Amino acid sequence: MTTAVRNENTILKVILAILLPPLAVFMDRGIGVQFVLNVVLTLVGFWIVGIIHALILIL
Repeated sequence: MTTAVRNENTILKVILAILLPPLAVFMDRGIGVQFVLNVVLTLVGFWIVGIIHALILIL
């Protein structure tokens, strides 16, 4: 992948991390412990905690 494609993917993942945090984590890491943890944090933590977790994983 070129740098431009990676930057576009990162921008897309950041936007998804804000709108749908579990989807962004799934795109970055697949289904695993981090995905399940993000789903739980998003549901229990009133969305903001899931966003923070997703952004930490992506960036």
